[in-house]
Amino acid sequence: MAYKDAATAFEELKKYETKDGLSVKELMDSRVRGGLTYNDFLVLPGKIDFPASVVSLESRLTKNITLKTPFVSSPMDTVTEADMAIHMALLGGIGIIHHNCSADAQAEMVKKVKKYENGFINDPVVLSPEATIGDVKKLKQQLGFAGFPVTENGQVPGKLVGILTSRDIQFHEDDSSKVKDVMTTDLITGKKGISLTEANETLRKSKKGKLPIVDESGNLVSLLSRTDLQKNLNYPNASKSDDTKQLLCGAAIGTLPADRERLTKLVQAGLDVVILDSSQGNSVFQLDMIKWIKETYPKLDVIAGNVVTREQAASLIAAGADGLRIGMGSGSICITQEVMACGRPQGTAVYGVTEFANQFGVPCIADGGVQNIGHITKAIALGASCVMMGSMLAGTTESPGEYFFADGKRLKSYRGMGSIDAMQKTDVKGNASTSRYFSESDAVFVAQGVSGSVVDKGSVKKYIPYLFNGLQHSCQDIGVRSVADLREKSASGEVRFEYRTPSAQLEGGVHNLHSYEKRLFN
Repeated sequence: MAYKDAATAFEELKKYETKDGLSVKELMDSRVRGGLTYNDFLVLPGKIDFPASVVSLESRLTKNITLKTPFVSSPMDTVTEADMAIHMALLGGIGIIHHNCSADAQAEMVKKVKKYENGFINDPVVLSPEATIGDVKKLKQQLGFAGFPVTENGQVPGKLVGILTSRDIQFHEDDSSKVKDVMTTDLITGKKGISLTEANETLRKSKKGKLPIVDESGNLVSLLSRTDLQKNLNYPNASKSDDTKQLLCGAAIGTLPADRERLTKLVQAGLDVVILDSSQGNSVFQLDMIKWIKETYPKLDVIAGNVVTREQAASLIAAGADGLRIGMGSGSICITQEVMACGRPQGTAVYGVTEFANQFGVPCIADGGVQNIGHITKAIALGASCVMMGSMLAGTTESPGEYFFADGKRLKSYRGMGSIDAMQKTDVKGNASTSRYFSESDAVFVAQGVSGSVVDKGSVKKYIPYLFNGLQHSCQDIGVRSVADLREKSASGEVRFEYRTPSAQLEGGVHNLHSYEKRLFN
């Protein structure tokens, strides 16, 4: 056989009518293959001419909120409470706090996230000079810190007269002493109107723990904290609001009348984005709730759902949704498709909805069925802007619940919000989990989820960076420099795909070994 000159390889390639593989439109044609999910296809490799470290993972959560990473934690009571939401935001994503609790408890969790890291603290806790050291010690035990500005009236605004630090009370045993007797009065302050950069530099040079910001009359108007400055250095990708520089926080609510009262408390706590939590989002209840939120809180972003069809999406977009959540029955603990005969394979759902919603500039979250980095890549290639994770984050140190041991493994409980366990957890205002499935008035619960356990994954402080680096390398293999490029080049047909037969899926996994250990990160 005569071989052609290697230099003519690209000329020979031009003779082919189409590129290797399929376009995303050809791949996802349900008339040919039926509904597909993530394991049913692969993304074909491209050309690598850049390091993985330059790949940008910046993604839109809603029309108005952009994150440094496309990672969102699910509003499940075994996944996201304040601790998870704090660390998801610090690491560039966002946590959505569940609503299977009282409105006050949920609002307190939101408040805890918003107070964790600040730029200018506009409502600092202040003391009166007449307060006692005993009062301060109680505050320290309650709040976890002991650095308080002291104003004449014990309020903000008020004339700044001193500052009390943990050092001032560390060895002070007389709890009846007054704050004015031990507070520091030699103060370094910043003037109202100072930029955050200038204020941080002043704080750095002063070597103090706090920098009070005062107006021309010496009244305290805000505060800057050294601990927040340190957090800024440790977490450069942190998701923060543009104005207050506080961590972004999301929360879920239902569509009951009581949820309007719940949302009021969440907004007062500083909520940035609300998710309307329903297994089937195309309902008059959700449409009415979106319209009410937009009228009452026009600056609050609303993510609606869940949806799996264009028709569902159209209703919610028309009502004013700023983002959509896609998925029905695809979660690891969800049995909606089995029990209700209703839902859609997740790959087909993500592609169908995002192809429609992206025309209106409405970002979509792929929710459910995400088991690994490859699935995250595929969800984004199909058009999703972000991915919501439940089982992947359950079992981490920051997820709710206590560890226990079974069969020699360290585990944490994980349950679907449609499980009987979750639906039986009630509060005085009615059950959030049952309302998600329109079951709050049912005498007999019909489960759409299960309860189980997951293996300890360690801290999200290690796990999210693993996902971050893995997604960067995945994009590098495909030959795209950002997740935005991945979406755009998939839609245009430049990024190509291949359908996987069951035997191809088997080949792509671990096989023909006597035993092995699967360690995903160290």
